[in-house]
Amino acid sequence: MNPEMPDTPRMEDPHAQLEMAFIAEYLRSQGYSYEKLHELPEDEVTRLMKEASLYASTKLMEMEARAHFVEEIHSTSKPGG
Repeated sequence: MNPEMPDTPRMEDPHAQLEMAFIAEYLRSQGYSYEKLHELPEDEVTRLMKEASLYASTKLMEMEARAHFVEEIHSTSKPGG
């Protein structure tokens, strides 16, 4: 619930959970996890998180592009489309 408007359900980014999964995937590929980040120097955490964010953004854009491509294929393959 939104604290400013208690009767209004909180709106979340539909891709937020997937983005977090991609970030965790990137961290694992580098030998880290969210839980281990606190053990690293701040500049290393900043670098890793920037890289992880870029990785996640790229993966999300790739998924969007594929979805549009599939949609386009289906719309052009319909009779009269």
